Amino acid sequence: MSHSIGVIICAGGQGTRAGFSKNKTLVSIGTDCVLQKTLSAFDFPAVNEIVVAGSQSDYDKIVKICAQFLRTQTVVGGATRFDSVYNALQEIHADIVLIHDGARPFVSRKTIEECIRSVETYGSGICATPCLETVAIAENGKIHSVPQRDTLRQIQTPQGFFTKEIRSAYERAKSENTTDFTDDSSVFSAYVDAPTLCDGDYTNKKLTYAEDFRSAFARCGFGIDTHAFGKAQDYILLAGVKIPSDSGLIAHSDGDVLAHAVMDAMLSGAGLRDIGYYFPDNDERWKNADSMKMLSQVVEMLNAQGFAVQNISVAVQAEKPRLAKFIENIKRALADALQIDPNAVGITAGTNEGLGYVGEGKGITVSAYVLLREL
Repeated sequence: MSHSIGVIICAGGQGTRAGFSKNKTLVSIGTDCVLQKTLSAFDFPAVNEIVVAGSQSDYDKIVKICAQFLRTQTVVGGATRFDSVYNALQEIHADIVLIHDGARPFVSRKTIEECIRSVETYGSGICATPCLETVAIAENGKIHSVPQRDTLRQIQTPQGFFTKEIRSAYERAKSENTTDFTDDSSVFSAYVDAPTLCDGDYTNKKLTYAEDFRSAFARCGFGIDTHAFGKAQDYILLAGVKIPSDSGLIAHSDGDVLAHAVMDAMLSGAGLRDIGYYFPDNDERWKNADSMKMLSQVVEMLNAQGFAVQNISVAVQAEKPRLAKFIENIKRALADALQIDPNAVGITAGTNEGLGYVGEGKGITVSAYVLLREL
């Protein structure tokens, strides 16, 4: 990316609507607090600086959290969101700034990068999603009018701008004592130009009510599988991708060791039994079975339990065959089977440096770690 990138994180939310007695960005979801997860989403090389605006009462706690992340500093926010962003803008040196709600911890790298591209191309980038439900304008408890739904968008963050333009807009609004804006796109629209929308994500939800924090809970699972070489065939299968090999992998099914490890990880995360229980090797139904079809059945089993895959990381240990040129095909095949974005699939492959059965070329081991979300 050709411009330096700064990020402002608004972390002053009090959490009263969720029934919390403290800042909601400091509430834990899983092993981390909301603010840590949000900062992690922006912690990648394209981002040059991050400024977190927090309230005076939480300042020391927020400073401690920010210390875990490089290129991050904290400023004291103001009485309103407008004031907090205004204060943070004074510390931004990058060409482009993305302004984001600290209570949106599930923003994806894809969404962030799309926002940056929109700013570089059009001068602004406001993440938004189409409205899925009918929206009515109400007066005195009755429907006054119903706007055409396909013209409506739900505005999210991040919202991106060239720093000089949005800083100037905030300066003008402050000088005119017009600070009752609900978001940054409104300030930009009032003093610069109509901002450009870019693709948001329905999972990029702002945590507001108590149930939002409950649904933010995720479950993880780990799976590992090993198969030995020795089958009389000239290929192996990994996520259904055929890879030339001196011999195939021995198994009751088609020997797709990667699919098997992934299935076990998914089943473990959902609290179910392992693949040997559901697809036993003494059952003729599964003899030479297509493991990717078995994986599709596991996806359905998880859906029935109220879960789906959020993202997955797979590590393949194999001395042979060499896998580098097949990684992208494996990644896409796995993403299609799990019904997730390919960016949510990580595949790594390595040897065992000549050690053990893997290093001796006797077999392949695959480990899989999966994060599940609630449907």
